[in-house]
Amino acid sequence: MRSIWSGAISFGLIYIPVKLFSGSEQQELDFDMLRKGDLCPIRYVRVCESDGEEVEYKDIVKGYQFRKGDYVVVTNEDFKAAAPKKTQTIEIVAFIKESEVDAKLLEKPYFLEPVKGAARAYALLREALKRTGKVAVAKYVLRTRERMCLLRPEDDMIVLLQMRWASEVRNPEGLELPPEKEVEKKELDMAVRLVDQMTETFDPNEYTDTYTETLRKFIEDKAAGKVKEPEEEEAIPSEVTDLFAKLRESLEMAEAKK
Repeated sequence: MRSIWSGAISFGLIYIPVKLFSGSEQQELDFDMLRKGDLCPIRYVRVCESDGEEVEYKDIVKGYQFRKGDYVVVTNEDFKAAAPKKTQTIEIVAFIKESEVDAKLLEKPYFLEPVKGAARAYALLREALKRTGKVAVAKYVLRTRERMCLLRPEDDMIVLLQMRWASEVRNPEGLELPPEKEVEKKELDMAVRLVDQMTETFDPNEYTDTYTETLRKFIEDKAAGKVKEPEEEEAIPSEVTDLFAKLRESLEMAEAKK
């Protein structure tokens, strides 16, 4: 596994040098864009606006437009020089209960590994989090952008959970949502029974991406010349009718499955 960032966790006056590793990976299939007539691959090019010529990647720099038509070139060294401490540290700003965090704010997991000589300080922070039952709220800079995160102990590791800023979560105002009075008591009682019947201990390993695997198999069959008739699409009802009867039928199915 290759680290994508290195720096240090700032914990009071303690610095814990660490490496950051991505804790997730994409499982989706990779598709190329082709011209319909002859299946020729389409190449996306970087073109200069003024003369239309293609620009090689090595000749591209980042620029900030401080006035219309006027740019200042900003290098990777400039990003670091602007705030060297921010680009090198994961700064813990508070400790909180994890239950206080809105799940909509959580975005992506990363793994933190101590560098040589930092194991004792790393273990100290990890065990302090375990003992107190808290997680750490921290800020760090990754790829020129400041981010917020949670540091959470997990077995022998500290996991960094990248978060969205609260301002990035959209306000649901304007959605047409049904009021509580829309719910009838007998239907709610039946729905609660169904929830209880379908409640189990969560094991993420039991859930797999079956759609991608089915799609991969379909593509492989198509490449081998095996033509499969498309399954008849089941219409999704636009309106839920006879709600109580559907709840009762669902409950019977859940009970039979148990």
